[in-house]
Amino acid sequence: MDKLNILLVDDHAVVRLGLMTLLEDLAWVNIVGEAGTAAEAITAVSYNQPDVILMDIRLPDESGIIACRTITSQYPSVRVIMLTSYADDALILRARQAGACCYILKQVGNQPLIESLEKIRQGNLELNPTATQEEIHQFHTDLRAENGDVFKNLTEREMWVLFEITNGKTNPQVAESLAVSEQTVCNDINTVVAKLGVTNRFEAAIYALQHKIQYYLPERDRPK
Repeated sequence: MDKLNILLVDDHAVVRLGLMTLLEDLAWVNIVGEAGTAAEAITAVSYNQPDVILMDIRLPDESGIIACRTITSQYPSVRVIMLTSYADDALILRARQAGACCYILKQVGNQPLIESLEKIRQGNLELNPTATQEEIHQFHTDLRAENGDVFKNLTEREMWVLFEITNGKTNPQVAESLAVSEQTVCNDINTVVAKLGVTNRFEAAIYALQHKIQYYLPERDRPK
């Protein structure tokens, strides 16, 4: 296989952008499309004909596992790599049963993903399902050594509000996503701006992206 055609599936644009930035540096990778929902992903497969799909296990319309099962049953040659922030043995089993060839934690960095894609390119379709807890712990240790605890003053909700605005969401959209009032979102943004020592929400979003906020998010289900 000369080039690996890859479809990116995640409901957060910042995550898709990060993956695209990483993979575009690989001469043997070709990004053929992206999707933000399970329905979009299923449709995109027929149009873009990817070899590999990098799919978030949690999607807004259906779970990534359901989408994976649908895609692998309709397109058995397509390999699905599940990406997630949650180390959950039950999810690993369900992902494997749905036809995923690999399950990788977002927190462990880029190398495991690149190595898995290289193995698929070389014809090795049975991959390790996930990273070890030791690798996860080391990743967080290294990240904090590099960046410090840059979000330590933010509450859990403020973290999610900040993460949502990195995707360009308006206050009403953030309020709907987090099931809070628009006034609460407005107050949280003002508080975040003050705590981070920046001038406005745009600078706060840039700060969050620069310091890899996706790896600092609280360990719980993402608000929808």
